[in-house]
Amino acid sequence: MQTLRCLLVFVLMSGSAHAAIDAYVFPSKDLRARYYDLIEQLRCPQCLNTNLAGSDAMIAQDLRREVHRMILEGQTDAEILQFMHHRYGDFVLYKPRFNSSTWVLWLAPGMVFCVALAGCIIMVRRRQSQGSVSLSDLDRQRLDQLLRDKA
Repeated sequence: MQTLRCLLVFVLMSGSAHAAIDAYVFPSKDLRARYYDLIEQLRCPQCLNTNLAGSDAMIAQDLRREVHRMILEGQTDAEILQFMHHRYGDFVLYKPRFNSSTWVLWLAPGMVFCVALAGCIIMVRRRQSQGSVSLSDLDRQRLDQLLRDKA
């Protein structure tokens, strides 16, 4: 009886756990493709690292509805992205624009690469210069003597 009760509760709870699927109607396949491309480019303002296509948050549902409305009104992708950026800031764009607050984000990988490359070059040059150590005649004789004694 207890197992049956637990099973019933599980079945009833699992039905509400699944998010509703947005079913938007588009007059053409091109508009549908634009819609899905845009909701994959836009990040959910509530979720961490989830785009609008993969988020079940209420705000994501609202933004998907807004993107649908704007597409049907004939706005371009650039206009829609600009609207979302103006409203939610750099966070909403997976590819943030290059400006004074995001320049580190864009330039840091190149700077890290240059520093790593410079470090590698310096290490190789140091090893090359250490490999060509010249010995004095006395040191050479002592080295030869040590090698003969070992053999």
